[in-house]
Amino acid sequence: MSFFEEKNPEMDRYLESHASSEPEILKKLRRETFQKTTQPHMISGYQQGRLLTMISQILKPENILEIGTFTGYATLCLIKGLSKDGKITTLDVNEDLAYLPQKYFAESEYSEQINFRLQDAKEFLKETDEIFDLVFIDADKENYVEYFKLIKPRTKSGSVVMFDNVLWYGKVLEENPKQKSTQIIKELNDLIAKDDDFENLILPLRDGVNFLRRK
Repeated sequence: MSFFEEKNPEMDRYLESHASSEPEILKKLRRETFQKTTQPHMISGYQQGRLLTMISQILKPENILEIGTFTGYATLCLIKGLSKDGKITTLDVNEDLAYLPQKYFAESEYSEQINFRLQDAKEFLKETDEIFDLVFIDADKENYVEYFKLIKPRTKSGSVVMFDNVLWYGKVLEENPKQKSTQIIKELNDLIAKDDDFENLILPLRDGVNFLRRK
């Protein structure tokens, strides 16, 4: 649950009831995530999922990168706009939970286009020479700045990058935060705002999404 949902749950319900319906496979995955994981709030919410799907459908990307698979909800949203011959690479390090996204990826009509890897994202980004059209990051916050620095060379003009949880339950308003993750997120937001190679906007959806487009 986000900072904003806690403040106005009625508005959140209104927004969900006036958006396109959630596909059945995502409904099943969301239910099972809440039944079988200890931190189900980590799943991309329905509203955010709709945003990811629509952005992907607008871009029609050939190559998507996701850092932080969790149970695969965002993956299955992002893939909806993937080009016919495209692929999505989704990275996570949680071996114990891997069975859950693998189950739903296998059920998906896009199963052959999903490259699910149990690999450290920093390691992957240092090794790959791929260029990505669309990148979504929802992983360990303390590595957000490092991810940004490593992802930038792997983008081109028109590439879209999204960082989740960039409002961090409102903690980014703290002037001198003691929490390391808050410090890193504030540093990330500052770096992005000052980077002339990108144009960006922070969307106050759920816990905040920093939406970047490479110029």
